Amino acid sequence: MSDKPPALLRSPPFLGAGAAVSLPDRTASLRFAEGTADLLLAAIREARVGGRFWARPMRPAAPTILVRIRSAAEIAPLRAMLADAERAPITWMPPPGAAGRAIAKAVAERDAVVARNVDPWSLLEGAVRLFAHGDDEWVTLAHIAGRPVDILSYGRFGAPGADLEQLRRCASDSLTQVRYRDPFTGQDTDVQSVIAQLGDWRRTFESNRTIVAACGIAWWKRHEIARFLRTPERAPRFLRSEKRAIAYAARRGGAIAVWPSRISAGMADAARAKAVTLIRIEDGFVRSVGLGSNLVPPSSITVDRLGIHYDPSCPSDLEVLLATAQFPPALLARARRLLDAVVRAGISKYGGGDDHAFPGRQPGRRIVLVPGQVEDDMSVRLGGGGLSSNLELLRRTRSIERDAEIWFRPHPDVDAGHRRGAVRDEDALHLADRVVRGGGMAQLLDHVDGVHVLTSLTGFEAVLRGREVFCHGTPFYAGWGLTRDLAPVSGRRGRQLTLEQLVAAVLILYPRYLDPVTQFPCPPEVLIHRITHGVARNRLSWVSYIRKLQGRFMRQAS
Repeated sequence: MSDKPPALLRSPPFLGAGAAVSLPDRTASLRFAEGTADLLLAAIREARVGGRFWARPMRPAAPTILVRIRSAAEIAPLRAMLADAERAPITWMPPPGAAGRAIAKAVAERDAVVARNVDPWSLLEGAVRLFAHGDDEWVTLAHIAGRPVDILSYGRFGAPGADLEQLRRCASDSLTQVRYRDPFTGQDTDVQSVIAQLGDWRRTFESNRTIVAACGIAWWKRHEIARFLRTPERAPRFLRSEKRAIAYAARRGGAIAVWPSRISAGMADAARAKAVTLIRIEDGFVRSVGLGSNLVPPSSITVDRLGIHYDPSCPSDLEVLLATAQFPPALLARARRLLDAVVRAGISKYGGGDDHAFPGRQPGRRIVLVPGQVEDDMSVRLGGGGLSSNLELLRRTRSIERDAEIWFRPHPDVDAGHRRGAVRDEDALHLADRVVRGGGMAQLLDHVDGVHVLTSLTGFEAVLRGREVFCHGTPFYAGWGLTRDLAPVSGRRGRQLTLEQLVAAVLILYPRYLDPVTQFPCPPEVLIHRITHGVARNRLSWVSYIRKLQGRFMRQAS
């Protein structure tokens, strides 16, 4: 067992040893350029990471003095310092054994509250002052947070009487004798990337803490959904009964994560009557390698507290992002790199696709794609503006594109025999020139000039590739100046966005991703890399095979 102290920046232990982002290494000696250390400390403060940042938060009702000492020998200097300190309640974290009992007596005359295993940032943000020993990482965290610190003994984070410059130097030094590691590749990385990753994990944990139950989640995707929604303390409880889920959440004062298409129409009213919030989850926009209808679990989901992105009748978290978010230059540069990677690798919602020989182009003739949809899909019912028929969508497209060569592509879930919306090829060919199957959607989009959609995600994928997109319904990407909108669009939209801004909101800020290899929450770039290099695995491949056989039987029987 190593006696080296843990690094200031480290991973939540519940993720496992494989998620380690830092390895203490006294032989390492990072050197920061002038001013870089201050920028790093500011980034840590903004991300609120370092120490046990994943622990449960504790927020006292009033500003408190924080006391963290490790031995009875530090009680005398503590008493002296408290005598001169501001009069405020005390929050203290007891060491084990006799030292803890002695310290309890020392603070007994003040209003004192005990805190154990707590997120340091939640206490530091409202702290009056910190009293701590010199080997306590809270000294550096308090300095980074801008809180006054009094040090009771000598240690690696400071010494008694240390001024701000000495504390800054100790804080900087705590970042240098460390080897930083990418948890997804196991390769060395830089401290800036580690701060960003820990910040992403923290935001996810904070969002998940209100979710105590989940309902309407199919059994075959619960393993992944639990990883998307868990906190360091627990995963939500999965319940089949809506009534039981509401009662369970009401008792615990929490929310329920629900899959909107798998709950009853009355659940929202029943939950509202018990003051229980429903949080809607759905597949992400780069979902998996393989169809959900073939029981391939998702590697990406969206978690929406306001509504859901495919329902234009009310706001959603995605719509608010698109309408109001600020997009700093670094985020836009990241969005451009991600966009280039997605397009270059031919990635669509269900991963890439096998090479396929699509029909050749007729010289001088425009090619238009009409992607079929599942006719009873929630996005069609809510965002189709009353239109749900694939055949009617083809008819409207032909009325607009009189001279174009129209290609109709049946929806893969419908073709697989799992969902509604089938159009016989002979009926489609009365309006379209070709019915195209096979190959990946991204590859197909490279062959066409324009796309007509109802609410299909294919329209978004076409926008990414610079194609002209006509929206006959109101998908989430309509109304931002990047599509030809043929259906009414809410006044909540109308902001003119660049392609990079759309990508930043839709692929970076809104969804959550799960690395299919390590099973850690990850940024989108990791999932794209896994799909591109063919290492995104399906843990339920045997179930998917059976599901495919079932779909084949249903097609033959129909």
